[in-house]
Amino acid sequence: MEPTNSPPDGLPVYFVGHHESKRQLPISSSTLQQAQDCNYDMLTTPITTPLFHSRVLALLSSYLSEPKHRNSDGNPTPTISALSATDTPLSPGETISYLVGVASPWIDLSSPDPVVYEISRQVLELEVSYAAFCGLGNVVVPGPRLQYGSSHGEGIAQYAHAIQEALALNNFTQILIHLPMMYYPDQDDEHVQGSLSPFARSEYIEDGGRAKHDFLATWDAWHIIRSTFLPNPIGSPVLTKHHQAIIHRYMRLRPPPWILLCDVGPIPGHDNPETKFARADGFIDKSAESDPELLPTPAEASYKEHPTSKPSINHRGLTPHLSYIRDLPQLSTPLTILEQFSVGYQDYLQRPLQPLSENLESMTYEVFEKDCVKYDLYEAAIRRALTDWISAGKTVSSPSGNIVVAVVGAGRGPLVTRALRASEGAGVKIELWAIEKNPNAFILLQRHNELEWKNLVHLVQCDMRSWNGPSHPSPHLDNHSHPPYRHHHLASTLTADRHHRDQQNSHHHKIDILISELLGSFADNELSPECLDSMIPLLNPTHGISIPASYTSYLTPIAAPRLHADIANRMANDPTAPNTPYVVMLHRFDYLSTSPPLADSHPSTPLDPIVQEAWSFSHGPSTTRNSTRGDNKHNTRSVRLAFPAPHRGCLHGLAGYFSAILYADIELSTHPLTMEEKSPDMRSWFPIYFPLKTPMYIPDKSFLSVTIRRCTDNRIVWYEWMVESFFEPSAFSTATFSSTAHGSVSTISGGETGNSSGNGTGKGRARRVRLGVSDVGSSKGSGCVI
Repeated sequence: MEPTNSPPDGLPVYFVGHHESKRQLPISSSTLQQAQDCNYDMLTTPITTPLFHSRVLALLSSYLSEPKHRNSDGNPTPTISALSATDTPLSPGETISYLVGVASPWIDLSSPDPVVYEISRQVLELEVSYAAFCGLGNVVVPGPRLQYGSSHGEGIAQYAHAIQEALALNNFTQILIHLPMMYYPDQDDEHVQGSLSPFARSEYIEDGGRAKHDFLATWDAWHIIRSTFLPNPIGSPVLTKHHQAIIHRYMRLRPPPWILLCDVGPIPGHDNPETKFARADGFIDKSAESDPELLPTPAEASYKEHPTSKPSINHRGLTPHLSYIRDLPQLSTPLTILEQFSVGYQDYLQRPLQPLSENLESMTYEVFEKDCVKYDLYEAAIRRALTDWISAGKTVSSPSGNIVVAVVGAGRGPLVTRALRASEGAGVKIELWAIEKNPNAFILLQRHNELEWKNLVHLVQCDMRSWNGPSHPSPHLDNHSHPPYRHHHLASTLTADRHHRDQQNSHHHKIDILISELLGSFADNELSPECLDSMIPLLNPTHGISIPASYTSYLTPIAAPRLHADIANRMANDPTAPNTPYVVMLHRFDYLSTSPPLADSHPSTPLDPIVQEAWSFSHGPSTTRNSTRGDNKHNTRSVRLAFPAPHRGCLHGLAGYFSAILYADIELSTHPLTMEEKSPDMRSWFPIYFPLKTPMYIPDKSFLSVTIRRCTDNRIVWYEWMVESFFEPSAFSTATFSSTAHGSVSTISGGETGNSSGNGTGKGRARRVRLGVSDVGSSKGSGCVI
């Protein structure tokens, strides 16, 4: 189904339909055409007629009126006969692909009375079966009623079962469940005319007071339904300014949801031919584009077009609600650079790169090289380091008298280019080395050196871990055994074979500034620590600088049903799927651990996530390891983190981020709370996602204890992770939350903080109740090869 109008580039696409709750007539081709001319994308249609409704009511009333059926379950439930021609307005035809079917709103699939439930289930199956026969691709079904007397939400499981049986009737019809954005107990008293709910017998309804308002009741109901088998629905917002923001957010989902305008009046021209018109563009007037305050409300739009008692025919005035919705994209915030870049990658799971064991393709390098933000920060860091070096009068390591700079893992050379620019900008001469193991990328480095870098760069093809450092020929060698050593003019090029000979026949000196871009989405997941371990001993022992100087990994628990469903589908062909950390541009997800809202914030304002530090790595002369060669135990890490979960939710996994200090105060970050400050619009890294094989339901006022380890057997590096959930509502009355520049940290008064590991049995505090423990995730089967 395509929208009738395409908005300007960069704006979300709105699919808008027209729904009349009391529509009875069949949708003819002329009605559909007029709706499309009015700028609607689709129409809804009832699947059955009022005559069918009357037939079902008569059957149920007759059954329950018999004395033997009033208080007994021992008799068979009456069976509704098949639909007849008078029971439905639908028939297959050319218009069917533009229609959305609406199941009878008067059924009650969550009724505690088994007879009412069974009758409702039969109605749904008859309607869905016939809708599928006609070719309807989508059917809207009323959501479950949550309140019956003193019981709340107890019929949701049977509702889910009925939906599951309806879906099994065919393979292509989708069921859309109509749920309120917010549930209020009193709304169940507003019965649909002719509803089956009042037929529920008294012995199945518990007497008691009304339930209190629960703003997550709708989510609870939906979670139970979707946990059984279903994908996500989209609610129906109202048009306050804050709800406009909600609409804009929803419309950026892929694929975007549909909007059904309910009972906003008939389609113009359907009842009055004089109001017909050829088309309606549905976009905002140019005069209003420059001033968003000129955008009218639906009522204002209608009034402005009908200022007198005798209305003039105007396209926008005839469909004010539709015009208003069509205007909303013009007021949406334009996509950021990162959002534009990530289109197509949203919620797309990718395995992390293995740059040590695999040679990357040119296209992979090219994607990363397009991130100007990252390389601008690197250039600024290099320039500052060179300037500080000269200002401090530090001694250099090269016999040439120039500062020795080495780019390790040079790839196709973007950091080499930036180092040369920084040298020129700072007015500081350097002796530049570039080391790359990929033989294919090395060819391109040689070409760049000849055509762009004026042969100023010493190129070495080898694994950085086998390099002994910058070198020049031994004095006793003649000039024909090695390329001449030039201080700042023609540089040397060492292929793998010549590099091996050079290691034996040359004098080596130290590196003053070491530059690398080995970071992964979790900082260390692409083996930056292991690679740099062999390089740190080559640094100038007194003044050596590593760029980056350090990096820190962060975690936060999230709900991500889309990712969980994707991983579950992969398990059939890939048993390691639930144990693989994935690189993914998170899109359809929610943070489960959030800071309390500010006192003056609006209820719709998103809450800041609590993102906690897992561990850090630092690199510099002072971090040289004395461990045995081949022993990688010093790069293992382990941490246990406590996350408050104030509101209920479903935990699907952990989102991982990182920040890095390049040099001094120049930093880059993917941390959701610091990225905009430190490296806005940077797009080289998406977050990492550690999935749970089985989702965990989290009730209100819970705590999550996350344990994660970085493991190694000196051959590969992998992660292990698990989550425990605890219930302790009393702690939330004394809990405080704080944010720092390095991420949010939760502090629970009198209890677990940061990375402590107690079970919560401290003095003066109620014992925690353990709710559950996840399976231990382990990426050992797909670990990074050292």
